[in-house]
Amino acid sequence: MSEALRAAARASRAGDRVPETVVRPRRGLAGLQLRELWEYREVGLFVVWRDLKVRFRQTAFGVLWAVLQPLLLTAIFVVFLNRVAGVVSYGIPYAVFALAGVVPWTLFSRAVVTSSTSLVDSASIVGKVYFPRLLLPVSTACSYLVDFAMSLAVLAVVLGAYEVEPTPAILLAPVFAAMALLVAVAFGIWLSAVNVRYRDVQYLLPFVTQLWLLATPIAYPLSRIPDRWQTLAGLNPVTGPVLGFRWAVTGHEAPPATLVLLSLLVTLGVLVTGLAYFRRTERTFADII
Repeated sequence: MSEALRAAARASRAGDRVPETVVRPRRGLAGLQLRELWEYREVGLFVVWRDLKVRFRQTAFGVLWAVLQPLLLTAIFVVFLNRVAGVVSYGIPYAVFALAGVVPWTLFSRAVVTSSTSLVDSASIVGKVYFPRLLLPVSTACSYLVDFAMSLAVLAVVLGAYEVEPTPAILLAPVFAAMALLVAVAFGIWLSAVNVRYRDVQYLLPFVTQLWLLATPIAYPLSRIPDRWQTLAGLNPVTGPVLGFRWAVTGHEAPPATLVLLSLLVTLGVLVTGLAYFRRTERTFADII
């Protein structure tokens, strides 16, 4: 008999109250133990550092890929949409217009694709070491802030080359960038949990993001969308951050406040439901992965 059981038996014989420990399952979002994200922040920083090292390992251009991809995408838009198809930007050089939309889009698209596979990619540690599993999609998405910072430097150079002067609205650029990252985190949490059970996600998502790119007013202005469809465009949660960021850095075509608010509400809805689904399936990750 263990010492604890002997002590309980002696207390029972003496008529003393035996201490009881009641264990209850955590319900709702409390089961995610969000406070542990801060307690295990060092693990999150390690995940960020690991992803940065792996991302540019054995590449000829290294960290230059962080700026080459948005630049190449902008060049494609300039050549095929602006020069060939005649899409115009109404007031600012088209290269500035396109790049200012591509920069936040690239932050979102890279973060959501990689965070959606973060649990499967870290299968070797998910079943062996305890830490909040939610750290993986969140930290993986946040690692792309480094790439985003380098893209901002290139955007600043392009703005200077075209003599586009910043306006006071530029102070809101970090807010819209944070919104773009929040969209990626919200969908990354959802998709990372789904991808554990259905690996189709990692094959389907790159194709979906290409269609998503065309559905977002990045290479064309919002005014090209008929008025009756603009509310539907607001249901695209990336539309608000992209239009808001472009307006903040160029001072061109402020987005309707209702559209930005609608995009934010959709993002919060995806985040809350994603957290709920993540919590419900988290206990099975180690068995399935």
